[in-house]
Amino acid sequence: MTNKIWVYIDHFKGKAIPASWEAIGAGKSLAEKLGGGVTALVFGQNVEDLARQAFASGADDVLLGDDPVLADYRPEPYAALLARLSRASQPEVILFPTTVRGRELAAMSAVDLKTGVMPDAVALDVVDGAVIVTRPVYAGKLLSQARCSARPQLITLRGRVFQAPAVDTGQTGSPTRVDTSGLADTVQSEVVEYIHGEEGVSLTDAAVIVSGGRGLANNPSLTPPAGMDEKQAEVWRAQQGFQQLGELASVLGAAVGASRAAVDAGYIPYEHQVGQTGKVVSPDLYIAVGISGAIQHLAGMRSSKTIVAINKDPDAPIFKLARFGLVGDLNEILPQLTQAFRQKLGK
Repeated sequence: MTNKIWVYIDHFKGKAIPASWEAIGAGKSLAEKLGGGVTALVFGQNVEDLARQAFASGADDVLLGDDPVLADYRPEPYAALLARLSRASQPEVILFPTTVRGRELAAMSAVDLKTGVMPDAVALDVVDGAVIVTRPVYAGKLLSQARCSARPQLITLRGRVFQAPAVDTGQTGSPTRVDTSGLADTVQSEVVEYIHGEEGVSLTDAAVIVSGGRGLANNPSLTPPAGMDEKQAEVWRAQQGFQQLGELASVLGAAVGASRAAVDAGYIPYEHQVGQTGKVVSPDLYIAVGISGAIQHLAGMRSSKTIVAINKDPDAPIFKLARFGLVGDLNEILPQLTQAFRQKLGK
């Protein structure tokens, strides 16, 4: 019997994105209500080890598409293969992690399969055989519920919301190798090179995030190097502030985030941006330093379990969302907070 629930395993060069295992956990919960098991979709080249990990992480079956054409992620052959398999087996639901690749693949597959996508799910339920998806709307101010009348139902899942199953290395299986012939004919794009960003904790996977905003540039006690104009001095001060922020993140084992305003001002690269036009995150702890709380930023982090805000403006919107707030000069608070965590954590 074909499993009704499929889960796409997103990976980079054979290393799975943690949200993929969370998607298997969500899939197993749905399978209990819809019947059947969970099938993992593993596409790539030389990814047999990833298939073994999928079994150990709770998959009941694995469809393995292993082909040189799939060595680099390109949406055309990946979507063509997924659509081909779906037409042949007709699953009820296909789950994807809400990553850049996952969102793109879900959207392209929906076009091929003439169905819809329900993105960024934070909760799932089943009513009369249909999956009910709960997802944020209006920049996270409200939650809406939706269902898809077409089949298969394609759903992307917000990371760090669903529980990944415990890994059981004793759970094994033999993946089903699928036909990948003809995929080369679908290719319309080429991967030219990979440019690696800064090393560090991934924002989307981080349990703790320390984020900075434009307030990090407000430290008049710092004297910039001679010859800098006003704008250059502002950026230099902000970069010193982000260095302090990085020290706190290092003590906490956290990722460093930033508001769009800080990124647009040139204080820190885009890969650190949290918000509606950056990364959507759901850490256990989010510390916002010098961030006023524009609605676009709140949309990207409001599902954090605990939010701590540090800002000199007591009326800053971020305080309405924060569980704990510190009103004061971040240049005084940040070093003290870092030192307190060092002592508490013995670092």
